[in-house]
Amino acid sequence: MTVGNLKLGVDIISAHNLLPKDGQGSSNPFVELHFDGQRYRSTIKEKDLNPVWHESFYFNITDPTNLHTLTLDAHIYSNIKATQSKSFLGKVTINGNSFVPYSDSVTLHYPLEKRGIFSHVRGEIGLKVYITDNPSLKSSTPISITDENSSENRHTFHTLPKRNNNEEEQQQQNNRQAVEAPPHYNSTKYTANEMKVPEPMPPPKLVHMHSASSSQPVDFALKETSPFLGGGRIVGGKVVKTDRTTAGGTYDLVEKMHFLFVRVVKARELPAMDVTGSLDPYVEVKIGNYKGITKHIEKQQNPMWNVVFAFSRERMQASVLEVVVKDKDILKDDFVGFVRFDLNEVPMRVPPDSPLAPEWYRLEDKKGEKIRGELMLAVWIGTQADEAFPDAWHSDAASPLDSSAAASALIRSKVYQAPRLWYVRVNVVEAQDLIPSEKTRFPDAYVKAQIGNQVMRTKPVQSRNFNPLWNEDLFFVAAEPFEDHLVLTVEDRVAPGKDEVIGRVIIPLNMVEKRADDRVIHSRWFNLEKPVLVDVDQLKKEKFSSKLHLRVCLDGGYHVLDESTHYSSDLRPTAKQLWKPPIGVLELGILNAVGLHPMKTRDGKGTSDTYCVAKYGHKWIRTRTLVDNLFPKYNEQYTWEVFDPATVLTVGIFDNSQLSGEKGKDVKIGKVRIRISTLQTGRIYTHSYPLLVLHPTGVKKMGELHLALRFSCTSFANMLYTYSRPLLPKMHYVRPFTVVQLDMLRHQAVNIVATRLGRSEPPLRKEVVEYMSDVDSHLWSMRRSKANFFRMMSVFAGIFSAGKWIGDICTWRNPITTVLVHLLYLMLVSFPELILPTVFLYMFLIGVWNFRFRPRYPPHMNTKISQAEAVHPDELDEEFDTFPTSRNPDLVRMRYDRLRSVAGRIQTVVGDVATQGERVHSLLSWRDPRATAIFVTFCLVAAVVLYVTPFQVIAALAGVYAMRHPRFRYRLPSVPVNFFRRLPARTDSML
Repeated sequence: MTVGNLKLGVDIISAHNLLPKDGQGSSNPFVELHFDGQRYRSTIKEKDLNPVWHESFYFNITDPTNLHTLTLDAHIYSNIKATQSKSFLGKVTINGNSFVPYSDSVTLHYPLEKRGIFSHVRGEIGLKVYITDNPSLKSSTPISITDENSSENRHTFHTLPKRNNNEEEQQQQNNRQAVEAPPHYNSTKYTANEMKVPEPMPPPKLVHMHSASSSQPVDFALKETSPFLGGGRIVGGKVVKTDRTTAGGTYDLVEKMHFLFVRVVKARELPAMDVTGSLDPYVEVKIGNYKGITKHIEKQQNPMWNVVFAFSRERMQASVLEVVVKDKDILKDDFVGFVRFDLNEVPMRVPPDSPLAPEWYRLEDKKGEKIRGELMLAVWIGTQADEAFPDAWHSDAASPLDSSAAASALIRSKVYQAPRLWYVRVNVVEAQDLIPSEKTRFPDAYVKAQIGNQVMRTKPVQSRNFNPLWNEDLFFVAAEPFEDHLVLTVEDRVAPGKDEVIGRVIIPLNMVEKRADDRVIHSRWFNLEKPVLVDVDQLKKEKFSSKLHLRVCLDGGYHVLDESTHYSSDLRPTAKQLWKPPIGVLELGILNAVGLHPMKTRDGKGTSDTYCVAKYGHKWIRTRTLVDNLFPKYNEQYTWEVFDPATVLTVGIFDNSQLSGEKGKDVKIGKVRIRISTLQTGRIYTHSYPLLVLHPTGVKKMGELHLALRFSCTSFANMLYTYSRPLLPKMHYVRPFTVVQLDMLRHQAVNIVATRLGRSEPPLRKEVVEYMSDVDSHLWSMRRSKANFFRMMSVFAGIFSAGKWIGDICTWRNPITTVLVHLLYLMLVSFPELILPTVFLYMFLIGVWNFRFRPRYPPHMNTKISQAEAVHPDELDEEFDTFPTSRNPDLVRMRYDRLRSVAGRIQTVVGDVATQGERVHSLLSWRDPRATAIFVTFCLVAAVVLYVTPFQVIAALAGVYAMRHPRFRYRLPSVPVNFFRRLPARTDSML
């Protein structure tokens, strides 16, 4: 497009179901358009609640680079002749980044919005908004001041009966002949046939860019989008029906993608190709440059495959599908026969239709003649909503990687169910009649408990008999189904570094009692069995009288924390009988990713093989891997039940490193966190999230991930009730864990989840699970420490501002304000019952005022808040260091000294706080007898004075004294402050 001739075209089509405003059950509507300081007005339609205009207006675009920051406002008014005024009927605001070229524009019917809280509107307006550079088009004449204030200058039209199509076409032909009209606000009118864009551009999807801070780079900000999804175009969180809208279905949060599905079921009576009369058949499905291959079956003339292939229609460049049967050979595979399909004849299948029945097709040779052998196939065109889509082999991975069906196991989309985790509580009470190897000494015994790779020990007990007592709790994490046993070993510390086994107990976890509350678990005595071999699986048991007293249970009343507490996606207890009904449904549409950084090199160019992982509750999902694509389109939709709004959905994107012989770790590209409580119910959120990742060289944007979200509430009352319930299950408060125990158990839980998900097909690798679960969020980082400090300062910023305001009042910086505060203070002191109502009314008014500025988009990662913009390289290197450290000693010593200096300042602050508290205690401790005597005497006098003087008088005098004029103030500290600072503290006793 030519930048100098760019204009914004607006076709006002019609309005529907407007409010009557003339007192006679009707209205006289007209439309005012506002854009970049220009205003145009349509004609007035008298006595019409469903007016039709078909009028066009054109605005000059002065600065195309600033177009995304502008908005188009369309206001509908009703003309009131009697008072020569107008009455508001509704408005529509369209953001600048939703403007598209004329070739991509469609008529959208926007629901009318309110102008204020008390506005009452209804109906919708149909507009067609587009950008054109046609030099023959001239901008419309804007509204003048006299036109705006005088109703005589307006054209008024009455609604006429609808004409037939021939009349409309004749009228459009007449309009084309008009080059320039008289100068009026509606004078210039052009029809759609005149709009010719020489080079149509793809429609930009960006609507608005959000940044939580003015200093946040715009490139790192969240971007709202307006895509066409299955249910229609999304504008402002609502679905706007268009002529391109297809029938809504289950997949209404993704763009509909069509695939050619080929199901290869089996073959029969295939001809023998080898000299020996055997056949090793396989099937090759080819369309254009894409092909999929089944596995070969040895020596079988009636093979069965039952494999589905999916080819993306938008990437196909052929009109013929070939299904070829070949014989696997050492040197060269032999051709057996093939079946051809014309894509124009392939049927369309739309769920919930039943699956297409496969048919037998006779094979043909290369000359097109029928030969022996038949192939059972089903060929159809469907979408990603098809049942065969998740398990199908996809053409996105056809080249340059292995195109066999076996390789597709690593790239297909899957839903994973994380194992149900239990806390195992082992209360080691005591042992009885232990028999150490040396009969002349009492054992220095302890108990070692083990479940899988988890090992815990009690404290050694040096008792004066052979019956040591521990009464110590040990905690483990176990996952259903229980595969590991609980193994307890009583060991005797004979010498430093030398322990001897006294006996063992093996308890299957599926035999352990389960509980969902705090009821007492009955204890049991277990016989200790002394093994000859150390290997637990090959114990040669020998019975003797030693016993171990235990209480063992599976605690189902807790929620097993397997992720960072701040980003928990599930807060339900383990026991299912304690689960509450769901409060809503969360739907996620993973649309696409753009601008991804290449994560590997293939054939001399950078590329990526990406897939997305989303985690919420026990349900993990993984999209299919799109190979060799830096702009992948996933368009997959998933659903979760929501039990608590204070939970977080996490979506990550990774590069698959398991294809074509690669065996490295899957590389993280970025992730997005979305808190459910920040979402409005029923609204569709379509945003492009920047993938911000912290690297050793600084923060980098790895691309953008385009998501569509919708949270639907099934029970509003239950959702409100959850805000009054504890965040965690009851057992976390009745019998809480220590912080150290929680960290240890969380680490164990993440390892178990990673192990179980890694055994799936395709596996979710350990590095993926750890990255999604934020396992390293508790490790020390100077950057995080700074970020948390500044977060704390921002929290107390309001208190600091209030203190500064009170200081200004006391110093009479603004005398009028100070006098008003004096009067308000005296009124509240005189009527103390007004204090709390005033405070709550003030907070109510603040909340109502802030409602106008409420955030309308989910929060996202902010580099300013995270202190990631100007972080020192050495601090980043320290953050990415392993634990324990792998750096050289000199660097570690420097970092240790730096940490000592920071800790020294913190130590000083903590000591100052402790000093002030100790001075308060010394008021009555007689540590300083003279100071305590003065304070006690003051308390006696104060008690007498307060008893005989009304409280209002005391409070009024104290307030007036505190806010006294600076003329009556001294720069020296007050007497109470001097007295308090002279009190003794325990600093004298510090070494």
